[in-house]
Amino acid sequence: EMSIGDWSSDVCSSDLVAAELDAKMRGKTIAAGHLVAFSALKTFRIGLDALAGLEVSSVTRHGKFLDVDAQGIHLIFHLMRAGWVTWHDVAPKVPARPGKSGLVLRIVLDDDSGFSLTEAGTQRALAVYVVEDPQEVPGIAALGPDPLAPGFTQGDFHAVLAGAGRSQLKGVLRDQKRLAGIGNAYSDEILFVAKLSPFKPADGLDDEETARLFDAMVAVLTEAVAVAAGRPLTDLKDTKRAHMRVHGRTGEPCAVCGTPIAEISYSSSSMQYCPGCQTGGKPLADRRMSRLLK
Repeated sequence: EMSIGDWSSDVCSSDLVAAELDAKMRGKTIAAGHLVAFSALKTFRIGLDALAGLEVSSVTRHGKFLDVDAQGIHLIFHLMRAGWVTWHDVAPKVPARPGKSGLVLRIVLDDDSGFSLTEAGTQRALAVYVVEDPQEVPGIAALGPDPLAPGFTQGDFHAVLAGAGRSQLKGVLRDQKRLAGIGNAYSDEILFVAKLSPFKPADGLDDEETARLFDAMVAVLTEAVAVAAGRPLTDLKDTKRAHMRVHGRTGEPCAVCGTPIAEISYSSSSMQYCPGCQTGGKPLADRRMSRLLK
């Protein structure tokens, strides 16, 4: 078995998971699908049983969504923050049942291999869809452009920022309706490389800052995909952590200026940045903490 983590779901991990599943599943026939967490299935027009007997044509991604195309019927899922994919060279024979394992769905192929989707914690956010057209999935239909798409230009990026108005850069980079595939971790990394505050308004950038942010975005994401390529999926978390400059490094000295990396915590996530490189030496106000202290 091989577990495939989804540490802060993003274009890097989604690319890697799609490539690995494509290599293992393409050309094989789906024998059965066992849905355990019924609330995860968001579509009902086509049943999960429609996949049985269909050959897998490809596994690709749309932003952070994974798409198993079986002769025109698409099994699409989004792992969200706590989802995992576990590949089985030989899928368990015991029927899938709900329990503490967090099992959501198991797909079994004609050679007895397959994969399981599981979700940690108590929040149930992992979503599964069975559709004829990926655009039937609301999250895919609403996706913004992919920043790594060959045709995505600096001019396109400028239009995205202009359309975001006074929204803060951190939120704009993570907003899947504006840009597809950038997660929490790499938005921190992009802003650090661009030397920009995560709270800076999107429409407040001059031409030089816009160019800097665009170049940083493409460079960071391209590097992330390249670093992960060819490595075992079991190493994905450690590989990503090892190459992070600020994300997950609270309190450590910045490799560029030596300033301790600072953090702002939210209810379900946190962001890291370097005050020395990004905010003129001044720590940003942790607004949530300020409200708690009042």
